[in-house]
Amino acid sequence: MGRPYAVKGRKKRRKLDDAGASHEPPVAAEEAEELPPPPEEEGDEEKGKEEVKEEKEAAEVADGLPVVPRSVDGKRRPGAIFVLERACLEVGKVGKTMQILNSDDHANYLRKQNRNPADYRPDIIHQALLAIFDSPLTKAGRLQAVYVRTEKGVLFETKPYVRMPRTFKRFCGLMSQLLQKLSITAVGKREKLLNVIKNPVTRYLPVGARKIGLSYSAEKSVNLFDYVANSSDDEPLVFVVGAMAHGKIDKEYSDDYIQICNYPLSAACCLNRICSALEQKWKIQ
Repeated sequence: MGRPYAVKGRKKRRKLDDAGASHEPPVAAEEAEELPPPPEEEGDEEKGKEEVKEEKEAAEVADGLPVVPRSVDGKRRPGAIFVLERACLEVGKVGKTMQILNSDDHANYLRKQNRNPADYRPDIIHQALLAIFDSPLTKAGRLQAVYVRTEKGVLFETKPYVRMPRTFKRFCGLMSQLLQKLSITAVGKREKLLNVIKNPVTRYLPVGARKIGLSYSAEKSVNLFDYVANSSDDEPLVFVVGAMAHGKIDKEYSDDYIQICNYPLSAACCLNRICSALEQKWKIQ
């Protein structure tokens, strides 16, 4: 009697298993409708959100840049001019937006284009500009002009009273807008604070200006503080500094080509030294 019962039990189990198997597909189908999208789609959504943020930031930049209040005392005082050479600023189309290419965010994109990501360092020019515009020299009204030339040969002028973006992301948005629209205006005004201009840079420098190129590879080594202190206030000083990751500046239009340290310096560190030397010379506290 136990044996037939066992057979019947097996049949019942099989029927239950078959019934369960027959109901599985529709349940799976119902669950599939409620499942979240696959990870790729989530990534796409995140990318879409990032692109929307970038577009908003670009729109904010397009509205204009803030201006630092200028001191007007009517006195003519000597000032300094900076030329930043070989800045790593290049616009590329990544996804649906135009962006300034950099080695952190666009390494894979650059490798696909057979380019070296290490050459794309817009952070160097950002730090260099902040070193100039944050200095007491600039706040005292002694900065005359800043010119930047990119690796691609695009030259643009930056007014001495512009307020540079503090964050790298906003700075890249600003540079992207500048290289596409060729100018950035002040908030609520038509005045161009950043403006793409024609080469060469020498046509915009004052007559009789002393053009000083700085490089670690220069043969002439000087004490910068003594060098600046001994310069005449009658001839404007133009400092040419490289803003690239590797290499050296072209010394074709430099009147003097000097080395100010026994060690290689970053662009920002070099500019800090120049500003400090000028502040000491002109007694800016």
